[in-house]
Amino acid sequence: MTEKTRGSSPVSVDGERTSPTGVRVSTMGWLSFLTMFAIGTDTFLVAPLLPLLRRELDVPLSRAGWLVSAYALGYALFALVAGPVSDRHDRRRVILSGLAAFVVFTCACGLAWSFWSMVAARFLAGVSAAFVSSQIWASIPVTVPRPSVIKVMGYATAGLAVAQVAGVPIGSYLSIRGWQLPFLVVAAVSVILWGLLFLSFPHVRPVGEPADVVGSYYRVLGSRVLRWSLLAYLVFQTGNYASFSFIGSWLAKDFGASQTAIGKAMMMIGLGTALGSLLGPRVVARIGEWRSLWGGILIQGAFYLLAAAMPLIVTTMWGAVVAFAAALVVAGFLLPVLMGQLQAHAGQARGTVSSLSNTAMYLGATIAGAIGGDLLTRLSGFWGPSLMTAFAFLLAVALYRIAGALASE
Repeated sequence: MTEKTRGSSPVSVDGERTSPTGVRVSTMGWLSFLTMFAIGTDTFLVAPLLPLLRRELDVPLSRAGWLVSAYALGYALFALVAGPVSDRHDRRRVILSGLAAFVVFTCACGLAWSFWSMVAARFLAGVSAAFVSSQIWASIPVTVPRPSVIKVMGYATAGLAVAQVAGVPIGSYLSIRGWQLPFLVVAAVSVILWGLLFLSFPHVRPVGEPADVVGSYYRVLGSRVLRWSLLAYLVFQTGNYASFSFIGSWLAKDFGASQTAIGKAMMMIGLGTALGSLLGPRVVARIGEWRSLWGGILIQGAFYLLAAAMPLIVTTMWGAVVAFAAALVVAGFLLPVLMGQLQAHAGQARGTVSSLSNTAMYLGATIAGAIGGDLLTRLSGFWGPSLMTAFAFLLAVALYRIAGALASE
């Protein structure tokens, strides 16, 4: 991975151009990996810390979910703004400004003195993250040769997967020395990342007249397939986060798991995601995309229900952890299928569809965080979140059918 973008002249793709000097594919790959690792770690960090944060900030479990929802809500709302804003400016300037704000507000999370100050800091960190991650996905196609685009996007996806496998468990271990430390470490790592981006991230400037943003959104939402598919994706992610966000809280509540034990559990669960992303392409190639879509959603839901039932079979928490890991194996290969289904109908509006899908995902996380904590307290065990997940997944399959996504290939 040492090739450069073509020549020394600007490369125009979808209305944008690269730096005249070009950028090495390997450089763009590693910058994408590190950026998404930092953003991904911060995104998933709070879920395993919820038991500790709830105790330290003196907040009931039914409200603690807002610590997850605040970040997701900030991201969801401003993902729609980040695209149009960055389309009008040099993406290098946008990503550096966004990451600087991300450092400030992530650090503020570590300095929060109350529940509401933490909620505010998490919301603003989510807003900042929306401006950072969108620049990575939008810049890759215009900074590397076309044959290398998928390869570099794989680096970005790997950054998110490694954040779950390594970043989140490391955060859980750091929290043993205080809940503030994981946030401060993520902020410090992001300062180093800012320096790397400042030195190496290319200029990606707009060319020609700004796009008709309102018209682009109108055309996407005017498509029956995309409209119903985006709604299905929102419902799916609501169900997904309803279970995932409260794994740590349940392990602490019903099994008395320590932060160290929760960290080990999240590492095992994160490995499931990584395994699924590695095996996924072979599975999809063998059974087809439409079977992978509806079959994957139903199987993942079944594993979440199995996790809730595991205490009836195994007295320790590790039986449930294995079931959660199996659910995340399915999620690891399912997510690219869901995103591919959306992009297959996007036409020239791929950026708009990406913004809407990001908004749908984080809006789903917001809804799940607001409801899931209350369900965890009202019903015994993990049945509240898992039943909500199962219902949402069944509804998502029905919506994908309405969209026409389940038609045989």
